[in-house]
Amino acid sequence: MAVVHTLVLALALLALLCLPVFLALIIGADEIVDRLACAVAEWRDARRERRTIKQLNDAVDAATLTRDIDLAAFDRDTRPSIQEIAADLRRLGGHRLGIASRSRVWQCAVLQAYDDRLRLASQRLGVVEHLAELDGMDLEIERVRVEGELTAAGLSLPAAPSGLRRKQRGG
Repeated sequence: MAVVHTLVLALALLALLCLPVFLALIIGADEIVDRLACAVAEWRDARRERRTIKQLNDAVDAATLTRDIDLAAFDRDTRPSIQEIAADLRRLGGHRLGIASRSRVWQCAVLQAYDDRLRLASQRLGVVEHLAELDGMDLEIERVRVEGELTAAGLSLPAAPSGLRRKQRGG
């Protein structure tokens, strides 16, 4: 009988000691279930991605598709250098100043070429521009802003000589 009482007393003490652990498990059960559910979802998504990639690899033989591609062509840079772009901008800027005596088609062509070179220079120097999206006076203002940004980035663009500016304003 003493053995039974000792066993019951030991079990009671064990239950009393484990009670805080059971309470913590009950209180934090939603957190544990949530973490378990997230882990299962991540595992399932990773497994699905691996299976999709395997199916794509099986469906497309990459070696056959890339057999005729010259990978050395990717190393060659066919874009114009920033020096060439700057020279084009200076040349087109000079043409832009004498634009009043030319035909309307020539004026539009020079301005379009100038804007294209401004876009290229902006891409090369990391300047944000919106030249393609604007027209009219907004385009003129954006042109001036981009020219200022490019100058601040280190590209030397020619400014119109003061005499030419006065002639254009005064008529």
